Amino acid sequence: MNVLLWQSEFGVRGGDTAVPPQLIWRKVLTAPDASSLSVYQKGERMGYCEISTGVGQQMATFDEGKPPPEGFAAQGRYQLHIAGNISLGDFTNRLKFDGRMRFGHQRQWEELNLKISSRTTVIEIHSLATNQIAHVKLSSEGVTLLERNIAFDQLQSPEIILGLLGGNPASGFLGPLDLAEVLPGAAAGKIEWDARRTRVKIGAEAVPIYRVETSFLGHAIIADISTLGEILSIQLPDDINAHIDEWTKP
Repeated sequence: MNVLLWQSEFGVRGGDTAVPPQLIWRKVLTAPDASSLSVYQKGERMGYCEISTGVGQQMATFDEGKPPPEGFAAQGRYQLHIAGNISLGDFTNRLKFDGRMRFGHQRQWEELNLKISSRTTVIEIHSLATNQIAHVKLSSEGVTLLERNIAFDQLQSPEIILGLLGGNPASGFLGPLDLAEVLPGAAAGKIEWDARRTRVKIGAEAVPIYRVETSFLGHAIIADISTLGEILSIQLPDDINAHIDEWTKP
């Protein structure tokens, strides 16, 4: 985290400033460094998560003493990679996750690949925006338990999702996620984002950051993001927080 670089770019000013969410999203997709976050619940460490971009991986190959070629990020598609593992409550096996999202030149999503696994069970999700369908496969110890396509309009109905997952061996794997609590009987609807530039203190320094907030199924989600696009912290429901280890606010 280069505090001096942030200050030289934006300085330290008073007051919050509203910014378009698209501006912050572009920063995240072009962040030069990966965000390595520790995940906590009620103060207890439960795992970790690393978020990186294809643009960041490209920048790692350039000479540190020279700026990257102008417009190089626009030459190809964007990619976001999320990987890590967590433990949930009394669930003895840790859940590992690995997801990749590809985006087009205008930063619209095009493809999703997500894999969530425990010691014996694996969930795989693959989706193409052009197909408007998510392909879901669940297997246990090499045996396929469930495999089907779910249309995007069905994903907006929690009752349909619960029906597709209920009454099969998947419940033993998904039980710790408490889907009935996460997906109540009302559709989520469109998610609206509030985005602004604000300041937080690191030691004695007031550092400018971006803060984005939304509400999902009645729960607040808040993320702090550096002006270079690095994700600094995320606050999730059920007192779950993820942040880089050195990110502390007195």
